[in-house]
Amino acid sequence: MNRKRALISDTFNLKKRRKGSEKFGAGNDKDEPKDIKSTLEYLMTLFPRKLFNDTLPQVVLKHQLYSIHNDKTLVDKEVNKLRECGELLMFQLGFDSEAFGLVFTSDYKTKVLAGEEGKGTRTTVEKFLEKVLPSCTDLSFSKDKMLKVFLFTDSEITQLVKSGVLTVREAGSWWLSIPNSGKFTKYFIQGRKAVLGMVRKSKYGEVLQADLEERRTTSQVKFPLRYHVHDIVGAELVER
Repeated sequence: MNRKRALISDTFNLKKRRKGSEKFGAGNDKDEPKDIKSTLEYLMTLFPRKLFNDTLPQVVLKHQLYSIHNDKTLVDKEVNKLRECGELLMFQLGFDSEAFGLVFTSDYKTKVLAGEEGKGTRTTVEKFLEKVLPSCTDLSFSKDKMLKVFLFTDSEITQLVKSGVLTVREAGSWWLSIPNSGKFTKYFIQGRKAVLGMVRKSKYGEVLQADLEERRTTSQVKFPLRYHVHDIVGAELVER
């Protein structure tokens, strides 16, 4: 598979089978929802809040939706509608240019404000949440837009970076970000590698999805296996 993904080694390429066979057998997904918002809500339930002491909003990667909905164009269209109406936020996750995190806006606000309790940056962060998020369809913001459209000062932008709601993209430009999400990225990457390794080490590089989801995991896998299964299927790192 010729996907430019920094996290995926060629060692995870699985052996080819004769036409008509599968590499990754589907499990019992009858209970999985079929409309996009319901699918998001279902995937959010797989996010391990307790692992992060309930300090992070529930994060779903956009490509995980592709593991349930084959029509990527429809998924992207419906995700954009939810973003345009202010229900959903999208983030560029720094470990992969093709990895986009999705978070419900209400959950994001709740967690960000909880993290700002008693801090000197809270007032500026509240201003950001009130002025920027209601119609936020941007993944990043230029200095010109922050100063002239949203009317933030240089000092306030510095506070937003310090609080973690913005992270530097390049000089004079910032990504919208999830505060304290570094541990999420670390655990996600190591879990993905471990689960792909489990598939690779299976006989013929193949495994039934239901069997994989029932396996005991190592300490490298801290998320529910189903969360990782939706990741590797949606990102087309395995064939189903």
